[in-house]
Amino acid sequence: MRDGVKPLRVGVRLDGRAPRRWHLRLLEALDALPGLDLSVARLPGPGGLPANAALLFAVEARLRRLPGDGPAAPVPLSALAAYPDLGRAGLVLDLCGDVVPVPGQRVWRLTFDGACGEAGLLASLLAGHAPVAALMDGERVAAAGRLGTESLSVMRAAFEDGLVRTIDLIRSALVGAAAGDGGAAGAHGSPMGPGAPPPAGLSRAAIGLRAVTMLARTVAARLHRLGYRTPHWRVGWRHLAGPDLVDLRRLPDHGWHDLPDDGLRFYADPFPIAHGGRTILFVEEYPHATGRGVISAVAFGPDGPEGVPVPVLEEPHHLSYPFVFERDGAYWMIPESGAAGTVDLYRATAFPGGWVKQATLVSGVTASDATLLEHGGRWWLFATVREQGLGQPERAARGAYSDALHLWSAPDFRGPWTPHPRNPVLIDFAAARPAGRIVVRDGALIRPVQDCRRGYGEALALARIDRLDEGGYAQTVETTLRAGPGFPGNRLHTLNRTDAFEFIDGSGSSPRYWPKRAYS
Repeated sequence: MRDGVKPLRVGVRLDGRAPRRWHLRLLEALDALPGLDLSVARLPGPGGLPANAALLFAVEARLRRLPGDGPAAPVPLSALAAYPDLGRAGLVLDLCGDVVPVPGQRVWRLTFDGACGEAGLLASLLAGHAPVAALMDGERVAAAGRLGTESLSVMRAAFEDGLVRTIDLIRSALVGAAAGDGGAAGAHGSPMGPGAPPPAGLSRAAIGLRAVTMLARTVAARLHRLGYRTPHWRVGWRHLAGPDLVDLRRLPDHGWHDLPDDGLRFYADPFPIAHGGRTILFVEEYPHATGRGVISAVAFGPDGPEGVPVPVLEEPHHLSYPFVFERDGAYWMIPESGAAGTVDLYRATAFPGGWVKQATLVSGVTASDATLLEHGGRWWLFATVREQGLGQPERAARGAYSDALHLWSAPDFRGPWTPHPRNPVLIDFAAARPAGRIVVRDGALIRPVQDCRRGYGEALALARIDRLDEGGYAQTVETTLRAGPGFPGNRLHTLNRTDAFEFIDGSGSSPRYWPKRAYS
């Protein structure tokens, strides 16, 4: 408790008939926050899953060999015994949808696409949505986030990803409430605008159909994997003699060239940098045979690439997204190394090679696509985070990779880095994950982001940063770009440029048993 400030008394209303492991995680996360007194209402309540949802989850667990101790796993009511019964609470988190506030009490009602309870989350996922979770303070949105999952074909995994990120949403909102600002709606970018209509409620037929078709989908997916390497990313480049994509706000329908590959590997995450009058392009190189990415580089002359990418940085773990920059007379790189649970800084000793690890900037996180920005006299580090702490079993649900934006700041890019107190500052599957360098246009900061609502890396959006400080973060998505006739394929994923060239990447499929490439 801060000096002279009374603790915020918070009650959590959950369904005592169906306590789950995510409830325990939520209570533990809230109990660790300073300035909160926590209590629990655990009587039976509405909004729970129908009985045959357990059958669906069991079928999926059997087919996909899922662990049995994830966030959706039931726990005995006695597991909540450490938390006192709900008393006088100034704020009640209503996870069921049946709390009636008393005078002087606020209620934050948890909804998923407007429906209360866990059933609302599952119904939205069954309808193929990226559900918007919201904490409703009457008619006001106290906080909101668009939840994501890379496992929409597996309902239990998708459901658990949503539960994990809902914990983050509630925790971040309560950090704001404890600080006296009334919530965190602004911090989460308010992804409550027009979109798909809310799904109809759960039906036994919908759940039963999902369970029946699960086996067929699994077999079809396995057959496709036997015949094709997918995804097979590819890099596109074009000469830049006029406006770029940020200025055009569209994908030009001509001028694009492929960075060739041999079909046995793909190239992705293009990051160019000017050096000695030429452009040096760094990419993730992913040999399908090893299943582990390395960082490679190729020089571009006036006519394009001079040769093929050559590996310049390899580690025992997967590397990608080679964020490269020049500073203090040296070249530096922060590649994605989420598999190692760190965000690491490298320096080139023999550019474009000779990369030596200089420091670990952040540890204990599964972070994706770390992106630096110098702004307001400080350095800022953007990344989406799947999990902090890395304390869960390897196969336990940790949330999606692409829906929770975290920030860190530092006086120097070498650190020390301080996490933003409102992390995650944005929960939005359509606009959280970085997709390239942040650029300045007409005095505004424009951040390329990934829109993953139709699949990982399916579209690329341009978001204007409206607020970036130690009190919060806000952005507005201005444009969404998708692959088109000039760059065929079904995804658009990264955007970067130098003065001479512009680079994007996209995805298709590569046959396993034929030498020619095929993109779909």
